[in-house]
Amino acid sequence: MEIYRTINKEAEATQIIERSRFIAHVKPVESREEAEEYIAQIKAQYRDATHNVPAMVIGEQSQIQWASDDGEPQGTSGAPMVQMLVKEGITNIVVVVTRYFGGIKLGTGGLVRAYTSSAKLALEEAGVCSVMEMRSMEVEIDYTHLAKFQKLAGDVFDIAGLDYGAKVTMTIHAKAEDEESVKSLIGNLTSGVGIIKNTETILAKKPLDSNS
Repeated sequence: MEIYRTINKEAEATQIIERSRFIAHVKPVESREEAEEYIAQIKAQYRDATHNVPAMVIGEQSQIQWASDDGEPQGTSGAPMVQMLVKEGITNIVVVVTRYFGGIKLGTGGLVRAYTSSAKLALEEAGVCSVMEMRSMEVEIDYTHLAKFQKLAGDVFDIAGLDYGAKVTMTIHAKAEDEESVKSLIGNLTSGVGIIKNTETILAKKPLDSNS
């Protein structure tokens, strides 16, 4: 079950609009404090910029929504980025779009388009994903069975980790509704000798185009 949508990783993107350079940075975050720290970092990095416009949406229900126009006309930059993120259903994210003014004014509509399109370019670089409630299983198997699991991974389960010892301990992630099917599969692939050592519920990121 999808809990919310966010981004896979920190990323940046740049575009030139009417000689102004827009540099968008995005990062997945878990708290307002983490977002504010990132905003401060980007502002320090681009302290000579004309504007560093921040926006954040945080919480499974997007409870925290905040932005600043950082000197741009009110409502033309930060707020539209928050609105875009909320419309796209993306949360636990901080965005900072830096602008180096190129001498040509963009007007109200032009500013809104410039900042939101810059943020979207960074989102594309970061990759939007679903955060889903998953079941995580530690499974101990013989080395002779590993190739079978690797071949089937990505169907109803993912292999999130491998620990090589006397036997292989796999960390398997599967949707909660697929847990019993995966347990049966483990038994079948190992002829009943695979051992499920631990099972717990976690939140895990999944690409939006993934059915696993």
